[in-house]
Amino acid sequence: MIFSGKAAPERPGGAKGGQGMYELKYDPAVCERCETVDCLMRCRYIDVSLAEARQERDKIIAGKDSRVLEECATCYACEEYCPYHNHPFYQIVERQEQLEKWPAPTPITRQQLGMMAMKGQMVPEKVQAPVINMCFFPMLSGSIRGKLFEGASTFGGSDVFCNIMWLHFAKNSVIRERLPRAIENIMNNALRDSGVNEFVCFHDECYGAYTHLAPAFGIEVPFKPVHLFEYLAKRLTELKSEIKPLNKVVAYQRPCSNRLVPETQHWVDEIFKLIGVTRPDRRYDRENALCCAMTIKAAQRDDLADDLQQRNLDDMQAVGADYCVFNCPACFMELNGMVKERGITPILMTDLCHLALGDGMGW
Repeated sequence: MIFSGKAAPERPGGAKGGQGMYELKYDPAVCERCETVDCLMRCRYIDVSLAEARQERDKIIAGKDSRVLEECATCYACEEYCPYHNHPFYQIVERQEQLEKWPAPTPITRQQLGMMAMKGQMVPEKVQAPVINMCFFPMLSGSIRGKLFEGASTFGGSDVFCNIMWLHFAKNSVIRERLPRAIENIMNNALRDSGVNEFVCFHDECYGAYTHLAPAFGIEVPFKPVHLFEYLAKRLTELKSEIKPLNKVVAYQRPCSNRLVPETQHWVDEIFKLIGVTRPDRRYDRENALCCAMTIKAAQRDDLADDLQQRNLDDMQAVGADYCVFNCPACFMELNGMVKERGITPILMTDLCHLALGDGMGW
């Protein structure tokens, strides 16, 4: 497990000299021609008519202030809703930062920037497949155990943090500066000398950062990221004879970052089928999922956050969920207490799979 030593140095003025090297691949003409404005019309947090949506879209394209910049819940969903893959959410974040329309109070953002900065504490260490990137959550490495992860290596910590969370804080500039350094740190300290060119992303955020955000900003990714759910589905298939079906009802809390990679969602259903749990139809699931509201609370929009959480939890309870299944550690931290109060057990997807294999929680 790798957590300490030297990391890639800070680059004055931003990654590779600033925004120019990492310009967002966004075509305003595509948005201008769009008749349906799905990015805003399908938004669960901003209520607009089609005419209003077109007006607000045009303001954003022109670099002008828009109510969208103030009301955006930074849930990432418009990246999924756009039929042209033109990155409307990334463009909204660009405008928020340019016009200083900060989603969260500046003191909170400054605190988070300092707390989650790279510490330069990573040293080279050889890893062996399967390699699991824990990102900023090495404290959850207890999940990497048992039959599911036999022989696995892990790495994690602030020096390999993908930094995609700054989308919630209108800080694309921080992503441009820190993400390439995280990629360098991974290559220099884990993969290159180990002869390994791929790893499993423990968190959707990492997978989304490397497969969706990085290409959108022209950031080179020299390794192959594998989604955790793809790995789990394949490993469970290999261990199928050892699975004891759980025969439980589950509600899945889809995280914001999965909106960047909706093509991974079929693995959730495949995993649930393999371990013998039922995912009933819910109002707030799949494309209609509600975010955990942690970042909405950070923005001090408490009434909205309370309403979202109430509706989401009511929905889980209404289908008789035994477990609320999480992939995002932040969603887990935000909702686990509330879920327990409803008589539902909060659990990470990895630990649910461990239970089906008879390995228990283990940590």
